[in-house]
Amino acid sequence: MASIFTRIMKGEIPGRLVWEDDLCVAMVDIRPLNRGHVLVIPRKEVDPWTELLPSTASHLMAVAHRVAQAQQTLFSPRRVGLMIAGFEVPHTHLHCVPLDSMVHLDFSLAQLGDPDDLDQVAQLLREALN
Repeated sequence: MASIFTRIMKGEIPGRLVWEDDLCVAMVDIRPLNRGHVLVIPRKEVDPWTELLPSTASHLMAVAHRVAQAQQTLFSPRRVGLMIAGFEVPHTHLHCVPLDSMVHLDFSLAQLGDPDDLDQVAQLLREALN
């Protein structure tokens, strides 16, 4: 069965994509750890991330870097964190999270985001990345 990320990439369910290329997509997380939280996801379903081809892993990191620069400019966090956990969805994904403190990495505090704000965040990021 296809992961939720693959289903979003195929257009079967909606998603707030901010970046697309041949190897990956980046989308706003619907349960953000902090405003501006983005997931960078390879198109190919690979789990765990350590089974990615090194070239794909490098590409994901380059996209995450670009996303983080946009997040820093748009949201002015103290820093942007990067995490690969992989417990929520069995399809590699990098969490790029604007951080003001370590509490912004606590998944137990994540809540469903306000749809209007998620749309606004996605639009801001798309404009910054294109």
